[in-house]
Amino acid sequence: MVAPSAAGWSGVVLAGLAASPMLGTVVFAADMATAAPNASIAGIEQALADQRYTVADLAGYYVARIGALNQHGPALRAIIEINPDWMGLAGDLDRSDRAARGPLFGVPVVLKDNIDTADRMHTAAGSLALLDSSPQRDAFIVRRLRAAGALILGKANLSEWAGQRSNYAAAGWSGRGGQTRNPYAPDRSPAGSSSGSAVAVAADMSAGAIGTDTGGSIAGPASVNGVVGMRPTLGLVSRSGIIPIAASYDTAGPLTRTVADAAALLTVIAGYDPDDPATARLKDRPPPDFRLALKADSLRGARIGVLRQYAGFNPAVDELFERVLATLRAQGAVLVDPVRISTKGKFEDDADFVEEYEFKDGIARYLATRRGPGPKDLAGLIAFNVEHAATEMPYFGQDEFIASQRSGPLTDRTYREALERTRRLAGPEGIDSALNKDHLDALIAPTGGPAPLIDYIAGSHGGGGGRFTELAAAAGYPRMTVPMGLVHGLPVGVTFVGTAWSDFKLIGFAYAYEQASHARRPPGQIPVE
Repeated sequence: MVAPSAAGWSGVVLAGLAASPMLGTVVFAADMATAAPNASIAGIEQALADQRYTVADLAGYYVARIGALNQHGPALRAIIEINPDWMGLAGDLDRSDRAARGPLFGVPVVLKDNIDTADRMHTAAGSLALLDSSPQRDAFIVRRLRAAGALILGKANLSEWAGQRSNYAAAGWSGRGGQTRNPYAPDRSPAGSSSGSAVAVAADMSAGAIGTDTGGSIAGPASVNGVVGMRPTLGLVSRSGIIPIAASYDTAGPLTRTVADAAALLTVIAGYDPDDPATARLKDRPPPDFRLALKADSLRGARIGVLRQYAGFNPAVDELFERVLATLRAQGAVLVDPVRISTKGKFEDDADFVEEYEFKDGIARYLATRRGPGPKDLAGLIAFNVEHAATEMPYFGQDEFIASQRSGPLTDRTYREALERTRRLAGPEGIDSALNKDHLDALIAPTGGPAPLIDYIAGSHGGGGGRFTELAAAAGYPRMTVPMGLVHGLPVGVTFVGTAWSDFKLIGFAYAYEQASHARRPPGQIPVE
C-alpha cells in the first residue's frame, strides 16, 4: 500500500482525532502538536495513563507527520507503508482492559521492511520481487511487540535487501520505497541499511523503530541521523521471521531518540525463541529488564578503552570525540588511552566472504516460508531484477547477488575456515583481548563521519570512518551508538562496544553519558502543513 497524499491523510487524521473515544472533549491536531512531539516511551505511558490523549490521538499525530514529510515537503521517504489498519488497532487498544495493558501500551513503532508481519502490510526488503507473496505469520519480535501493547504503525524504508544486492548501492534506496533522505539535510545520505527506521525516529514520525544489523546497519543510520541505535549480542533477540543476510551476523535492534527508549524496546523484543537456536541460552536464563540499567552514575569507576586507531579520519569528529572523553572522565570513568585492536584489517574481507555464502542459503530457506507466487531462491531474485531492470536497477546492479549465487554450500571448507577466522579475530583475539589486557569494561570510538551527499555514482561510500561498526558485528558482540554532537549541522555518533552478553552494562554506560552530555540536537522543527 502506498501512503496517501498529505492532504488525504490530514482529513483522515482529523476525523480520527475528532472521534476520540476515551476523552470527554475533542482532541484537535493543534493540541497534539503541543503534547506529542518527540515524546518518550515513558512520557507516552504517563500521558495515556493520565488520559491526556488516546492511542488514536497519538497514532494520528504520527500519521499526519508522515503524510506531510514522507512524500511531500522534504520527501524523506522513511516510511515505505503505513499500516492500513492503524485506526482500528488504535481504537482496540483504547478500549482494552487497563489492568491487562503491557509495557509498551499504545506506543507506535515502525518496523524495517525486512521484518515479517502477517497483516495487510507487505514485507519485501524494499524489493518489488516480494510484493506478490506474504509471510505466514508475524516475526517472533513482532509477536512480542504486539503482546506488549505496541501499535505497529508501518514499515520503514531501507537499503534494498538490507544493502546486500550491490556494493555500489546508494544507502537508503529501494525499488519499492525510493530514496530515504537525511532529515538534517535532505541532500545527504541517511546511511544504511536501517535508514528509514532511523529517519522515522529522528524526524518524529514514530515513537520508536526496529532495525536490523549485519555489519553496521543500525550504527551507521543512528550516527548520521542523530539517534540512539543498539546492536544486541547475537542470540539476545530472535531472527525468526526476519529476511536474512548472514545468520552468523544478523540481529535486530532498537532505534530510538533516547537510551531509555532503546532499553524499553530491547526489554520487550529480547527472549528465547525455539525457532532461533541462537537464543537457546535464554531458555533457562531469561534476559533482564534493561530499564534497570538506566542509572546516571553507571560510568563511575568504569574502565573504558579508547580506540584511537578507529578515529583520526575527520578533525571535527576528533574534536567532538575529545569532548566525549572529557565527559566520561567527569562522570568518574577511568580511561585507558589508547587501546588497540591488534586484528584490525585481518577479518573484514573474510566477513564479506561469509555473507556471500550465508545469504544464498538463508534467502532460499526464508523464501520457502512465504505464501503465494514470486521468486523462491536467489537465482529467481536475480532473474526478476533483470526482467524489471528499469525499476529495480536504474542506478546500480546486483553484483553482490551474483557473487553470492556463485558461492558453494555451507559445507565448503573455505567458508567454514573464513567463518572461524572472522569470529576468532574479531572476538577472542580482537575485542576480548583488548578488554582483558587492561581489565576494561568497554571500548569506545567514533562511529563515523557526517553524512555524505547522496550519490548514485559513488554509491554509499564516503563519510569517513574506520569500519569500527563491523568489529562487534563480526564477533557477535553488542554495541551502543549514541549522538555526540554536530559537525557543520550534521550529526555524528560515538559507539560503545563490549564483550558478549554485556548489553546491560553498555546501556548503563550509554545512558550515563547521554544524561551528562545532552549531545543530541533534533533536526530543525519540520511543521505539518
